[in-house]
Amino acid sequence: MFNKMQDRILGALKNMAKSGRLSEADVEKGLREIRLALLEADVNLSVTKKFISRVQQKAVGQDVLGQLNPIDTLVMVVYEELTELLGGKEYDPKFDPGVKRIMMVGLQGSGKTTTSGKLANRFKSEGKKPLLIAADLSRPAAVDQLQVLGKQIHVDVFADPKSNPVDLAKNGLKQGDKDSNNPVIIDTAGRLAIDEELMDELVKVKEAFKPDEILLVVDALTGQDAVETAQRFDEKLNITGIVLTKMDGDARGGAAMSMRAVTGKPIRLTGTGEKLDALEYFFPDRMASRILGRGDIATLIEKASKEFDDEDAEKLEKKLRRQKTFDLEDFIVALRQTRRMGSMKSLLNMIPGVRVTDDQAEAGEKQLRKFEAIVNSMTRQERLNPKLLNASRRRRIAIGSGTSVQDINSFINNFKQMQRMTSTMLKSGAFKRMQ
Repeated sequence: MFNKMQDRILGALKNMAKSGRLSEADVEKGLREIRLALLEADVNLSVTKKFISRVQQKAVGQDVLGQLNPIDTLVMVVYEELTELLGGKEYDPKFDPGVKRIMMVGLQGSGKTTTSGKLANRFKSEGKKPLLIAADLSRPAAVDQLQVLGKQIHVDVFADPKSNPVDLAKNGLKQGDKDSNNPVIIDTAGRLAIDEELMDELVKVKEAFKPDEILLVVDALTGQDAVETAQRFDEKLNITGIVLTKMDGDARGGAAMSMRAVTGKPIRLTGTGEKLDALEYFFPDRMASRILGRGDIATLIEKASKEFDDEDAEKLEKKLRRQKTFDLEDFIVALRQTRRMGSMKSLLNMIPGVRVTDDQAEAGEKQLRKFEAIVNSMTRQERLNPKLLNASRRRRIAIGSGTSVQDINSFINNFKQMQRMTSTMLKSGAFKRMQ
Protein backbone atom coordinates (compact mmCIF):
# COMPACT_ATOMS: atom_id res chain seq x y z
CA MET A 1 0.00 0.00 0.00
CA PHE A 2 2.76 2.47 0.90
CA ASN A 3 5.10 1.57 -1.98
CA LYS A 4 4.91 4.84 -3.93
CA MET A 5 5.09 6.98 -0.81
CA GLN A 6 7.96 4.86 0.49
CA ASP A 7 9.89 5.36 -2.75
CA ARG A 8 9.54 9.14 -2.55
CA ILE A 9 10.47 9.37 1.15
CA LEU A 10 13.47 7.03 0.83
CA GLY A 11 14.55 8.86 -2.32
CA ALA A 12 14.46 12.19 -0.49
CA LEU A 13 16.48 10.79 2.42
CA LYS A 14 19.06 9.22 0.10
CA ASN A 15 19.50 12.49 -1.80
CA MET A 16 20.04 14.28 1.50
CA ALA A 17 22.59 11.65 2.52
CA LYS A 18 24.69 12.46 -0.57
CA SER A 19 25.25 15.95 0.76
CA GLY A 20 27.41 14.74 3.65
CA ARG A 21 27.03 17.57 6.12
CA LEU A 22 23.47 18.90 5.91
CA SER A 23 22.69 22.56 5.65
CA GLU A 24 19.35 24.07 6.56
CA ALA A 25 18.64 24.40 2.84
CA ASP A 26 19.30 20.66 2.35
CA VAL A 27 16.84 19.80 5.12
CA GLU A 28 14.18 22.12 3.68
CA LYS A 29 14.63 20.62 0.21
CA GLY A 30 14.38 17.07 1.53
CA LEU A 31 11.34 17.82 3.65
CA ARG A 32 9.69 19.43 0.65
CA GLU A 33 10.02 16.10 -1.16
CA ILE A 34 8.63 14.21 1.83
CA ARG A 35 5.72 16.66 2.04
CA LEU A 36 4.90 16.05 -1.64
CA ALA A 37 5.12 12.29 -1.04
CA LEU A 38 2.57 12.50 1.78
CA LEU A 39 0.19 14.75 -0.17
CA GLU A 40 0.38 12.49 -3.24
CA ALA A 41 -0.44 9.57 -0.93
CA ASP A 42 -3.66 11.44 -0.03
CA VAL A 43 -2.59 12.28 3.51
CA ASN A 44 -4.69 15.06 5.01
CA LEU A 45 -3.19 18.53 4.28
CA SER A 46 -3.35 19.71 7.89
CA VAL A 47 -1.80 16.45 9.11
CA THR A 48 1.00 16.77 6.55
CA LYS A 49 1.83 20.36 7.55
CA LYS A 50 2.01 19.49 11.25
CA PHE A 51 4.14 16.42 10.55
CA ILE A 52 6.68 18.33 8.44
CA SER A 53 6.81 21.15 10.97
CA ARG A 54 7.55 18.75 13.85
CA VAL A 55 10.26 16.94 11.86
CA GLN A 56 11.91 20.24 10.94
CA GLN A 57 11.87 21.53 14.51
CA LYS A 58 13.24 18.26 15.90
CA ALA A 59 15.91 17.97 13.23
CA VAL A 60 17.28 21.44 13.95
CA GLY A 61 16.80 21.05 17.70
CA GLN A 62 18.85 17.84 17.81
CA ASP A 63 21.79 19.49 16.01
CA VAL A 64 21.43 17.37 12.89
CA LEU A 65 22.92 20.18 10.84
CA GLY A 66 26.68 20.05 10.54
CA GLN A 67 27.12 16.48 11.77
CA LEU A 68 29.50 14.19 9.89
CA ASN A 69 26.74 11.57 9.45
CA PRO A 70 23.50 13.48 10.01
CA ILE A 71 21.25 11.28 7.91
CA ASP A 72 20.94 8.56 10.59
CA THR A 73 19.69 11.11 13.09
CA LEU A 74 17.29 12.57 10.54
CA VAL A 75 15.90 9.12 9.65
CA MET A 76 15.33 8.46 13.35
CA VAL A 77 13.48 11.79 13.68
CA VAL A 78 11.23 10.91 10.70
CA TYR A 79 10.65 7.43 12.14
CA GLU A 80 9.68 8.80 15.56
CA GLU A 81 7.27 11.33 14.06
CA LEU A 82 5.71 8.74 11.73
CA THR A 83 5.20 6.47 14.72
CA GLU A 84 3.56 9.28 16.66
CA LEU A 85 1.37 10.18 13.69
CA LEU A 86 0.13 6.59 13.41
CA GLY A 87 -0.71 6.26 17.10
CA GLY A 88 2.44 6.40 19.22
CA LYS A 89 5.11 3.90 20.23
CA GLU A 90 3.41 2.97 23.49
CA TYR A 91 0.07 2.13 21.87
CA ASP A 92 -0.94 -1.53 22.18
CA PRO A 93 -3.73 -2.49 19.73
CA LYS A 94 -4.50 -5.83 21.38
CA PHE A 95 -7.82 -6.23 23.15
CA ASP A 96 -8.17 -6.10 26.91
CA PRO A 97 -8.74 -9.63 28.32
CA GLY A 98 -12.02 -8.40 29.82
CA VAL A 99 -13.59 -7.51 26.46
CA LYS A 100 -16.72 -9.64 26.01
CA ARG A 101 -18.84 -7.78 23.45
CA ILE A 102 -17.64 -6.31 20.16
CA MET A 103 -19.86 -4.39 17.75
CA MET A 104 -18.75 -4.19 14.10
CA VAL A 105 -19.99 -1.21 12.08
CA GLY A 106 -19.27 0.26 8.65
CA LEU A 107 -20.54 0.92 5.16
CA GLN A 108 -21.42 -1.76 2.62
CA GLY A 109 -18.40 -2.92 0.66
CA SER A 110 -15.89 -2.12 3.39
CA GLY A 111 -15.39 -5.80 4.25
CA LYS A 112 -17.27 -5.66 7.55
CA THR A 113 -18.79 -9.16 7.46
CA THR A 114 -15.55 -10.79 6.33
CA THR A 115 -13.63 -8.87 8.99
CA SER A 116 -16.11 -10.10 11.63
CA GLY A 117 -15.26 -13.65 10.61
CA LYS A 118 -11.52 -12.92 10.59
CA LEU A 119 -11.74 -11.37 14.05
CA ALA A 120 -13.61 -14.40 15.41
CA ASN A 121 -10.95 -16.61 13.83
CA ARG A 122 -8.19 -14.60 15.54
CA PHE A 123 -9.87 -14.93 18.95
CA LYS A 124 -10.30 -18.66 18.36
CA SER A 125 -6.58 -18.99 17.56
CA GLU A 126 -5.89 -17.27 20.89
CA GLY A 127 -7.81 -19.99 22.74
CA LYS A 128 -11.17 -18.25 23.12
CA LYS A 129 -14.68 -19.38 22.17
CA PRO A 130 -16.27 -16.55 20.17
CA LEU A 131 -19.85 -16.26 18.92
CA LEU A 132 -20.91 -14.34 15.82
CA ILE A 133 -24.31 -12.60 15.60
CA ALA A 134 -25.61 -12.05 12.07
CA ALA A 135 -27.47 -8.74 12.47
CA ASP A 136 -26.85 -7.30 8.99
CA LEU A 137 -30.33 -7.75 7.59
CA SER A 138 -30.16 -4.96 5.01
CA ARG A 139 -27.75 -6.59 2.58
CA PRO A 140 -28.93 -9.67 0.70
CA ALA A 141 -26.93 -12.79 1.60
CA ALA A 142 -25.03 -11.07 4.46
CA VAL A 143 -26.42 -13.60 6.94
CA ASP A 144 -25.57 -16.51 4.63
CA GLN A 145 -22.07 -15.12 4.15
CA LEU A 146 -21.41 -14.97 7.89
CA GLN A 147 -22.78 -18.49 8.38
CA VAL A 148 -20.44 -19.80 5.67
CA LEU A 149 -17.50 -18.04 7.33
CA GLY A 150 -18.53 -19.49 10.69
CA LYS A 151 -18.46 -23.01 9.29
CA GLN A 152 -15.03 -22.46 7.76
CA ILE A 153 -13.50 -21.37 11.07
CA HIS A 154 -15.69 -23.62 13.25
CA VAL A 155 -17.33 -20.74 15.12
CA ASP A 156 -21.06 -20.67 15.99
CA VAL A 157 -23.23 -18.05 14.27
CA PHE A 158 -26.47 -16.85 15.85
CA ALA A 159 -28.95 -15.88 13.13
CA ASP A 160 -32.66 -15.24 12.68
CA PRO A 161 -33.41 -13.44 9.39
CA LYS A 162 -37.07 -12.96 10.40
CA SER A 163 -36.11 -11.03 13.53
CA ASN A 164 -34.91 -7.43 13.83
CA PRO A 165 -31.39 -6.22 14.71
CA VAL A 166 -32.26 -5.13 18.27
CA ASP A 167 -33.88 -8.46 19.19
CA LEU A 168 -31.01 -10.29 17.49
CA ALA A 169 -28.55 -8.44 19.72
CA LYS A 170 -30.48 -9.33 22.88
CA ASN A 171 -31.16 -12.96 21.95
CA GLY A 172 -27.61 -13.44 20.70
CA LEU A 173 -26.26 -12.32 24.06
CA LYS A 174 -28.53 -14.81 25.81
CA GLN A 175 -27.24 -17.58 23.55
CA GLY A 176 -23.67 -16.49 24.24
CA ASP A 177 -24.24 -16.63 28.00
CA LYS A 178 -25.86 -20.05 27.70
CA ASP A 179 -22.93 -21.48 25.69
CA SER A 180 -20.21 -19.58 27.61
CA ASN A 181 -19.06 -17.77 24.49
CA ASN A 182 -16.42 -15.06 24.79
CA PRO A 183 -16.31 -12.67 23.07
CA VAL A 184 -19.64 -12.14 21.31
CA ILE A 185 -19.18 -10.29 18.01
CA ILE A 186 -22.17 -8.67 16.29
CA ASP A 187 -22.08 -7.87 12.57
CA THR A 188 -24.42 -4.91 11.96
CA ALA A 189 -26.02 -3.43 8.86
CA GLY A 190 -24.27 -1.07 6.47
CA ARG A 191 -25.38 1.20 3.65
CA LEU A 192 -23.84 2.50 0.48
CA ALA A 193 -23.76 5.89 2.19
CA ILE A 194 -24.32 7.20 5.71
CA ASP A 195 -27.96 8.08 6.41
CA GLU A 196 -30.09 8.81 9.46
CA GLU A 197 -32.00 5.53 9.21
CA LEU A 198 -28.76 3.55 9.39
CA MET A 199 -27.43 5.54 12.32
CA ASP A 200 -30.67 5.35 14.28
CA GLU A 201 -30.69 1.56 13.88
CA LEU A 202 -27.06 1.28 15.01
CA VAL A 203 -27.71 3.46 18.06
CA LYS A 204 -30.58 1.15 19.08
CA VAL A 205 -28.41 -1.93 18.58
CA LYS A 206 -25.67 -0.33 20.67
CA GLU A 207 -28.15 0.35 23.52
CA ALA A 208 -29.36 -3.27 23.43
CA PHE A 209 -25.93 -4.89 22.98
CA LYS A 210 -23.91 -2.65 25.35
CA PRO A 211 -20.58 -3.31 23.59
CA ASP A 212 -17.16 -3.08 25.22
CA GLU A 213 -15.69 -2.23 21.82
CA ILE A 214 -17.20 -0.61 18.72
CA LEU A 215 -14.95 -1.21 15.73
CA LEU A 216 -15.46 0.74 12.52
CA VAL A 217 -14.43 -1.19 9.41
CA VAL A 218 -13.31 1.06 6.56
CA ASP A 219 -11.89 0.34 3.13
CA ALA A 220 -8.36 1.79 2.95
CA LEU A 221 -8.70 2.15 -0.82
CA THR A 222 -11.29 4.93 -0.40
CA GLY A 223 -8.65 7.41 0.78
CA GLN A 224 -9.84 10.55 2.54
CA ASP A 225 -13.48 9.42 2.23
CA ALA A 226 -12.60 6.77 4.83
CA VAL A 227 -11.51 9.51 7.25
CA GLU A 228 -14.79 11.39 6.78
CA THR A 229 -16.74 8.15 7.28
CA ALA A 230 -14.89 7.53 10.54
CA GLN A 231 -15.74 11.01 11.80
CA ARG A 232 -19.45 10.55 11.04
CA PHE A 233 -19.67 7.16 12.74
CA ASP A 234 -17.75 8.41 15.74
CA GLU A 235 -20.12 11.36 16.21
CA LYS A 236 -23.09 9.00 16.54
CA LEU A 237 -21.60 5.90 18.16
CA ASN A 238 -18.35 6.96 19.85
CA ILE A 239 -16.32 4.20 18.20
CA THR A 240 -13.37 2.75 20.12
CA GLY A 241 -11.19 1.73 17.20
CA ILE A 242 -10.79 1.35 13.45
CA VAL A 243 -10.12 -1.64 11.22
CA LEU A 244 -8.57 -0.78 7.84
CA THR A 245 -9.25 -3.41 5.19
CA LYS A 246 -7.52 -4.02 1.85
CA MET A 247 -4.17 -2.81 3.17
CA ASP A 248 -2.53 -5.18 0.69
CA GLY A 249 -4.08 -3.24 -2.21
CA ASP A 250 -2.42 -0.73 -4.50
CA ALA A 251 -3.66 2.38 -2.71
CA ARG A 252 -1.93 5.58 -1.71
CA GLY A 253 -2.17 4.92 2.03
CA GLY A 254 -3.38 8.38 3.03
CA ALA A 255 -6.30 7.03 5.05
CA ALA A 256 -4.02 5.02 7.31
CA MET A 257 -1.69 7.98 7.76
CA SER A 258 -4.50 10.46 8.50
CA MET A 259 -7.01 8.35 10.41
CA ARG A 260 -5.51 8.55 13.90
CA ALA A 261 -4.58 12.23 13.68
CA VAL A 262 -7.94 13.43 12.33
CA THR A 263 -10.37 11.24 14.29
CA GLY A 264 -8.39 10.70 17.49
CA LYS A 265 -9.38 7.03 17.30
CA PRO A 266 -6.71 4.32 17.07
CA ILE A 267 -6.30 1.88 14.22
CA ARG A 268 -6.69 -1.51 15.92
CA LEU A 269 -6.37 -3.98 13.06
CA THR A 270 -5.60 -4.17 9.35
CA GLY A 271 -6.87 -6.61 6.74
CA THR A 272 -3.90 -7.78 4.69
CA GLY A 273 -5.40 -10.34 2.32
CA GLU A 274 -8.35 -12.54 1.47
CA LYS A 275 -7.50 -15.47 3.75
CA LEU A 276 -9.31 -15.71 7.07
CA ASP A 277 -6.06 -15.38 9.02
CA ALA A 278 -5.05 -12.21 7.13
CA LEU A 279 -5.91 -9.82 9.96
CA GLU A 280 -3.06 -8.13 11.82
CA TYR A 281 -2.88 -5.93 14.88
CA PHE A 282 -1.75 -2.43 13.94
CA PHE A 283 1.46 -1.43 15.74
CA PRO A 284 2.37 2.19 14.81
CA ASP A 285 6.11 1.72 15.32
CA ARG A 286 6.16 -1.40 13.14
CA MET A 287 4.22 0.32 10.36
CA ALA A 288 6.52 3.35 10.48
CA SER A 289 9.47 0.97 10.21
CA ARG A 290 7.95 -0.64 7.10
CA ILE A 291 7.29 2.73 5.48
CA LEU A 292 10.94 3.69 5.93
CA GLY A 293 12.11 0.38 4.45
CA ARG A 294 13.45 -0.86 7.80
CA GLY A 295 11.35 -4.04 7.80
CA ASP A 296 9.24 -5.49 10.59
CA ILE A 297 11.09 -8.33 12.28
CA ALA A 298 8.71 -8.40 15.29
CA THR A 299 5.67 -9.24 13.13
CA LEU A 300 7.71 -11.73 11.08
CA ILE A 301 8.70 -13.58 14.27
CA GLU A 302 5.08 -13.61 15.47
CA LYS A 303 3.93 -15.11 12.16
CA ALA A 304 6.69 -17.71 12.25
CA SER A 305 5.92 -18.72 15.83
CA LYS A 306 2.36 -19.63 14.80
CA GLU A 307 3.49 -21.94 12.01
CA PHE A 308 6.77 -23.39 13.28
CA ASP A 309 6.52 -25.53 16.38
CA ASP A 310 9.53 -25.61 18.75
CA GLU A 311 9.25 -29.39 19.11
CA ASP A 312 9.18 -29.88 15.33
CA ALA A 313 12.23 -27.60 14.96
CA GLU A 314 14.07 -29.69 17.58
CA LYS A 315 13.21 -32.90 15.72
CA LEU A 316 14.42 -31.39 12.44
CA GLU A 317 17.73 -30.34 13.99
CA LYS A 318 18.30 -33.83 15.43
CA LYS A 319 17.45 -35.38 12.06
CA LEU A 320 19.86 -33.08 10.24
CA ARG A 321 22.63 -33.82 12.71
CA ARG A 322 22.01 -37.54 12.28
CA GLN A 323 21.74 -37.57 8.48
CA LYS A 324 24.06 -34.59 7.87
CA THR A 325 21.74 -33.47 5.09
CA PHE A 326 18.48 -31.65 4.30
CA ASP A 327 16.23 -33.73 2.05
CA LEU A 328 13.37 -32.70 -0.24
CA GLU A 329 10.73 -33.87 2.24
CA ASP A 330 12.14 -31.38 4.76
CA PHE A 331 12.15 -28.74 2.04
CA ILE A 332 8.51 -29.20 1.04
CA VAL A 333 7.33 -29.15 4.69
CA ALA A 334 9.25 -25.92 5.33
CA LEU A 335 7.95 -24.39 2.08
CA ARG A 336 4.32 -25.11 2.99
CA GLN A 337 4.77 -23.74 6.52
CA THR A 338 6.33 -20.58 5.14
CA ARG A 339 3.58 -20.05 2.56
CA ARG A 340 0.95 -20.31 5.30
CA MET A 341 2.56 -17.26 6.93
CA GLY A 342 1.45 -15.05 4.04
CA SER A 343 2.52 -13.95 0.58
CA MET A 344 6.23 -14.00 -0.23
CA LYS A 345 6.10 -10.26 -0.90
CA SER A 346 4.68 -9.43 2.52
CA LEU A 347 7.20 -11.68 4.27
CA LEU A 348 10.27 -10.43 2.40
CA ASN A 349 9.28 -6.80 2.88
CA MET A 350 9.38 -7.40 6.65
CA ILE A 351 13.13 -8.04 6.40
CA PRO A 352 15.20 -4.85 6.89
CA GLY A 353 16.77 -3.62 3.67
CA VAL A 354 14.70 -5.93 1.43
CA ARG A 355 12.26 -4.34 -1.01
CA VAL A 356 10.23 -6.53 -3.36
CA THR A 357 8.15 -5.13 -6.22
CA ASP A 358 4.84 -6.64 -7.36
CA ASP A 359 6.51 -8.08 -10.48
CA GLN A 360 9.33 -9.63 -8.46
CA ALA A 361 6.84 -11.04 -5.95
CA GLU A 362 4.71 -12.60 -8.70
CA ALA A 363 7.81 -14.14 -10.30
CA GLY A 364 8.86 -15.50 -6.92
CA GLU A 365 5.44 -16.97 -6.17
CA LYS A 366 5.40 -18.57 -9.63
CA GLN A 367 8.80 -20.10 -8.95
CA LEU A 368 7.68 -21.49 -5.59
CA ARG A 369 4.59 -23.06 -7.18
CA LYS A 370 6.87 -24.64 -9.76
CA PHE A 371 9.17 -26.00 -7.02
CA GLU A 372 6.20 -27.50 -5.18
CA ALA A 373 4.89 -29.15 -8.35
CA ILE A 374 8.31 -30.64 -9.04
CA VAL A 375 8.69 -32.14 -5.54
CA ASN A 376 5.09 -33.42 -5.58
CA SER A 377 5.87 -35.32 -8.81
CA MET A 378 8.69 -37.25 -7.14
CA THR A 379 8.44 -40.55 -5.32
CA ARG A 380 9.22 -40.61 -1.60
CA GLN A 381 12.50 -42.40 -2.31
CA GLU A 382 13.52 -39.63 -4.72
CA ARG A 383 12.68 -36.93 -2.16
CA LEU A 384 14.76 -38.67 0.49
CA ASN A 385 17.65 -39.30 -1.90
CA PRO A 386 17.88 -36.82 -4.83
CA LYS A 387 20.96 -38.70 -6.09
CA LEU A 388 18.49 -41.20 -7.60
CA LEU A 389 17.34 -38.56 -10.08
CA ASN A 390 18.89 -39.80 -13.32
CA ALA A 391 17.92 -38.53 -16.77
CA SER A 392 14.84 -40.77 -17.23
CA ARG A 393 13.49 -39.92 -13.77
CA ARG A 394 13.95 -36.21 -14.44
CA ARG A 395 12.01 -36.52 -17.74
CA ARG A 396 9.17 -38.27 -15.87
CA ILE A 397 9.08 -35.57 -13.17
CA ALA A 398 9.10 -32.81 -15.78
CA ILE A 399 6.06 -34.33 -17.51
CA GLY A 400 4.26 -34.87 -14.20
CA SER A 401 4.88 -31.32 -12.95
CA GLY A 402 4.27 -29.51 -16.24
CA THR A 403 7.83 -28.22 -16.31
CA SER A 404 10.96 -28.90 -18.37
CA VAL A 405 14.05 -31.00 -17.69
CA GLN A 406 15.98 -27.70 -17.55
CA ASP A 407 13.65 -26.58 -14.73
CA ILE A 408 14.35 -29.82 -12.87
CA ASN A 409 18.11 -29.41 -13.30
CA SER A 410 18.00 -25.81 -12.10
CA PHE A 411 15.91 -26.75 -9.09
CA ILE A 412 18.22 -29.61 -8.09
CA ASN A 413 21.28 -27.33 -8.41
CA ASN A 414 19.61 -24.73 -6.18
CA PHE A 415 18.65 -27.42 -3.71
CA LYS A 416 22.25 -28.67 -3.52
CA GLN A 417 23.35 -25.14 -2.64
CA MET A 418 20.72 -25.11 0.12
CA GLN A 419 22.02 -28.43 1.44
CA ARG A 420 25.58 -27.06 1.59
CA MET A 421 24.35 -23.95 3.41
CA THR A 422 22.42 -26.08 5.93
CA SER A 423 25.51 -28.22 6.53
CA THR A 424 27.60 -25.09 7.18
CA MET A 425 24.97 -23.74 9.58
CA LEU A 426 24.92 -27.02 11.51
CA LYS A 427 28.70 -27.00 11.91
CA SER A 428 28.78 -23.38 13.07
CA GLY A 429 25.83 -23.71 15.46
CA ALA A 430 23.85 -21.07 13.53
CA PHE A 431 20.91 -23.43 12.98
CA LYS A 432 20.48 -23.93 16.73
CA ARG A 433 20.56 -20.15 17.34
CA MET A 434 18.00 -19.50 14.56
CA GLN A 435 15.38 -21.61 16.34
